[in-house]
Amino acid sequence: MGGDEQYLNLSLEYEIIPAMYKENTTYRATRHAKFLLCYHFIWCPKYRRGILDDPAVVKAARSAIEDAATSANSEVIAIEIMPDHVHLSLSALPASSPADLAARIKSRSGARIAALFPELKSRGKIWSRSYFCTTTGSVSTEVIRNYIETQWSRIK
Repeated sequence: MGGDEQYLNLSLEYEIIPAMYKENTTYRATRHAKFLLCYHFIWCPKYRRGILDDPAVVKAARSAIEDAATSANSEVIAIEIMPDHVHLSLSALPASSPADLAARIKSRSGARIAALFPELKSRGKIWSRSYFCTTTGSVSTEVIRNYIETQWSRIK
C-alpha cells in the first residue's frame, strides 16, 4: 500500500503541472515537430510620437500587425495598441527567431501604416528599432491575454 500511495502522489503532481497549459493553449505541429512557442512583444513608435492617439491609425495598425504576423506563419493571441506602445502576444514556428519576427512584423506594419497615412511617414520611420520580447511558456496564454487586454485599466 505504501508504494501505491507514493505512486498516486507522484501522478497527482504530474497532472497539476500541465493543467495550466491544457485549457488555454493549443500545440502546433509541422511535419517533424510538435511545439508551443509563445512570445510577448512590446514596441513603441519612433521617438514615442503620439501617432497612436488617432482611432483610424490604431485600426490600421491593428490590421497591419495582424496581417504581418499571419504572413510570418504566426498566430496572434492578443494585441493591444496603447497611446505610446504596442503589446503583441503570438504563437510562432520554431524556425522563426523572435528577432526576425519583430523585424518582419514591425517593418511590414510600419510600411502599411506609412502608405495609408503619408503625413506620419514625413516625420521618419513609424516604429523605433527597439523592442521588448519575452517567452510566455511559464505562464498560461490566458494570463498574458488578460494582462494585454487590461492595459487601459492600468493607466492612471
